[in-house]
Amino acid sequence: MLTFNIGVLWLTCSVLPTQGILTLTIDSYWQTERNFDFKNKVKVLCRKFSNEDTLSFIMDVASTHAMVLDVLQRASSQNPEILKPAETKLKEWETQPGFYSILFDIISNHSLDVNIRWIAILYMKNGVDKYWRKNAINAIAEEEKQSIRHGLLCNFSEPVSQIAVQKAVLIAKIARIDFPREWPELLPTLLQAVESPDSSIQHRSLLVLHHVVKTIASKRLTADRRLFQEFTSNIYMFILNLWNNFTEAFVTNIMQNTSADIITANLEKALLTLRILRKLTVFGFYKPHENENVMSFMKVIFEKAKTVLQGRKQIKGKGIYLLELCEKFIIHLTKVLLSLLDTHPFSFINLIQPSLEFTFYYLFTDEGIHFLFERFVIQCFNLIKNILVCVEYRFAKVEMTKHAETLRAHEIKQSFFQPQTVSDMCRKLVMHYFILTQDELDMWDADPEAFSNDECGDSWKYSLRPSMDTVFVTIFHEYKDVLIPVILELVAQTHVLVPPEDMQGILKKDAVYNAVGLCAFDLYDEVNFDQWFTNTLLQELKIKHNNYRVIRRRVTALIGRWTGIKLSSELRPTLYECIINLLGPDEDMAVRLTASSTLRYAIDDFEFNCDQFKDYMFSAFNLLFGLLKEAVECETKMQVLNVMTLLLERMGNAIQPHSESLIQYLPHLWQESEDHNMLHCAKLWGLVQTSESHGWRYY
Repeated sequence: MLTFNIGVLWLTCSVLPTQGILTLTIDSYWQTERNFDFKNKVKVLCRKFSNEDTLSFIMDVASTHAMVLDVLQRASSQNPEILKPAETKLKEWETQPGFYSILFDIISNHSLDVNIRWIAILYMKNGVDKYWRKNAINAIAEEEKQSIRHGLLCNFSEPVSQIAVQKAVLIAKIARIDFPREWPELLPTLLQAVESPDSSIQHRSLLVLHHVVKTIASKRLTADRRLFQEFTSNIYMFILNLWNNFTEAFVTNIMQNTSADIITANLEKALLTLRILRKLTVFGFYKPHENENVMSFMKVIFEKAKTVLQGRKQIKGKGIYLLELCEKFIIHLTKVLLSLLDTHPFSFINLIQPSLEFTFYYLFTDEGIHFLFERFVIQCFNLIKNILVCVEYRFAKVEMTKHAETLRAHEIKQSFFQPQTVSDMCRKLVMHYFILTQDELDMWDADPEAFSNDECGDSWKYSLRPSMDTVFVTIFHEYKDVLIPVILELVAQTHVLVPPEDMQGILKKDAVYNAVGLCAFDLYDEVNFDQWFTNTLLQELKIKHNNYRVIRRRVTALIGRWTGIKLSSELRPTLYECIINLLGPDEDMAVRLTASSTLRYAIDDFEFNCDQFKDYMFSAFNLLFGLLKEAVECETKMQVLNVMTLLLERMGNAIQPHSESLIQYLPHLWQESEDHNMLHCAKLWGLVQTSESHGWRYY
């Protein structure tokens, strides 16, 4: 009896000596969901053999495919009892010769169930990651890889979009390893398919080319970058012409009110070619500004964006998908500008002026503002901010500025940011963009925790309000001599108490207070905060009308900003009383959360005095614990726990008189955190450690 491991099958071979015939029994040794063992026995007759002969036999390919297909079908089940054994079997097979060829055949069979093909391509992608490289353990054989590479380029007519995307990613993964040495025919085949008269094949081949370019562009070794630059020089003009043609086609379709399907087809291809162009432009040239084709493409972006923004208003009645696709195209035009600015700032210098004019027109003029949508606003704000903070454009002194291009960039910025322009931008930001919208007020009512959670990290890149705040701070810091009088004027205009019924007046005051909070450091010498706090802000905190929750929340945040900047120690007890009142259970949830943040600023300040706060400590801890219990969101609970932990740390030995009362909270705090992730437990453990450091004992 002999056993061979061939492909995904175990072949048990028995010799019948009287007839000189080899009999092979193929055991498909998995079980059905009813634990019924079934064995598919196939007898294959082979020629008579002697000891010197080589064993030869015929495989039943159809049976092999059926086995893998059946396991894949089980792997797509939602029943764990069926799913787990199937996953185990696929795990066993992933190192067997021929397994990935079978997976590819299943992926290529359009008549099979989409879920089965989806599972197959996921396993194939994972297999490429693990076993495609030559030096990998259990690496896929070269003959099998060659067969798969050939098959991937033979057919681009995938009918299912999700499968098409995954196939494109699969090709890109292989290209990252094999192109161009092992796969020289990849690029010529793709470019030939892109020129196909069949719209579907053209779209799928562009999709593949996009993922291939995206993947190869991400390689950072010097040799790889040089190879990508050579690759770019060969196809850049071809892709640029394609993009121009597709863009002109869909813009013409919009103007002629063509059917949504035709517009969508051309727009999808225009977007794919634009994505390819972005990677080629940013990573395919050492100095993009020295290439004439690159600069002609970059300069035409503004014109194309303006045209498509106008066209966007005309397609609003043609379906949500087409509208979203059009917005993606516009956003990607701005991404090209941002990417070139971040990666090649000196190549962007000639684009500083048109970029600033473009963004100013749409963000700060009455004519352009009608074309805006949220993601476009964010991108425009980011473009302005990145130009202002770009290190290569920062001007020191003429004799210290070694790079002539830095001086030129600085002069371009200065010529645009005239005092009147900067003032107009500041007023528009505060009195238009900072105003809370009705959607935001509705969100406040529906989910105050989500509304009040602080944005952090790189959220300014993707979220509207953080992007507005960031660009305002950047402009103010850069041109504070011009803008300080503007902000002081706005403060003076909103100095009087606003009637609770005047919602517009409340929202305007909220916007001005937000601006004062954001530029607090730059206003240190201009604002008498003690007087403002005593005469105005305290009075506004006492007004309990529902509309005034907007003011109470903003004043609370404003006090938190100024606490560590300019608040006298004599007013600290008054501040603590305000915070205690704002943490009460009868207050609005968003206001209470803001008050907890303000308390954190107050107790984390360098001038914090434990003796001043000890009379408020137990009340504050009690109210924070109540807020913790009422909070639902994980992030909110974490925020409150952080304040409680910091409170115990900062109070030190001053909490000893309250130790017995505070110990009772520990088991409840643990219980409050048990439904959340391990980070909660880690933070709570910090609270426990802090407690032990003060000599508390609990059991």
